Amino acid sequence: MNIIHAVLLGIIQGLTEFLPVSSSGHLVLFQKLFGISESALLFDTMLHVGTLAAVVAVLWKDIWAILRKLNQPLTAYLIIATIPTVFAALIFRKPLERAFETGHFLGFAFLMTSVLLIVAELLAKRGAASGGTAKNAATVNWLDALVIGVMQAIAIIPGVSRSGATLSGALSRGLDRDFAARFSFLLSIPAILGAVVFQLKDLVKGGAAEAAGVTASGGVNAGGGIGAAAMIAGTISAAVVGFFAVRLMLKIVREKSLWGFAVYTGVLGLVIQIINSK
Repeated sequence: MNIIHAVLLGIIQGLTEFLPVSSSGHLVLFQKLFGISESALLFDTMLHVGTLAAVVAVLWKDIWAILRKLNQPLTAYLIIATIPTVFAALIFRKPLERAFETGHFLGFAFLMTSVLLIVAELLAKRGAASGGTAKNAATVNWLDALVIGVMQAIAIIPGVSRSGATLSGALSRGLDRDFAARFSFLLSIPAILGAVVFQLKDLVKGGAAEAAGVTASGGVNAGGGIGAAAMIAGTISAAVVGFFAVRLMLKIVREKSLWGFAVYTGVLGLVIQIINSK
């Protein structure tokens, strides 16, 4: 992988981690399009670190408010919503890793994301039409958090969008659109941290240099690994693009709808299904 590929993958990760279109699915798709076959666990970890920095930079006020007062309902709800993903990752980790490597389920997973977004918008519209009051941080409950958490657990399938699934769960439960987006992005912090921890454990087990193939000179080594310069470039691009993607998505969820993303993932899923069937 060269620096250009690394930057492009960083841009894709930063953009699709927070837009409801699936970062894992797009990374698998573009790695296949670029013809990238080398194992790059450390590179993937650093891309996640970049997107983690982005969401923390945008939501630092929300994060600081939680840290100043950990003993509050929102903290408990974030923990409840994280638990299903932890169990799903522990139980289904190996088959999910194989799914990520092969990309066989990408078409179906993108279509699933599209359906989730459509259903969420329909339910949100029905709730608004019924005149009900949208839930906020003061009125959300543990069942809302659990439903959102289960939706996030489903999104560990490559191609199913994490932000799309959690936003779908939040909107279907009647959460205020602004609070739904903020809760979804706050929930991404433990999810991304968890992914980093899992990957770091594998790096420690197998050796960081061997797993990533990083050379001291920063170039691609004979074993087909990723150079330090490419890794840094990818991480920075993921952080910068992720920062603007979070801000953009907060605005879109507040003021627009998710229909456009539903159409995009639906068309993409159909195209991939047609190609795979040939």
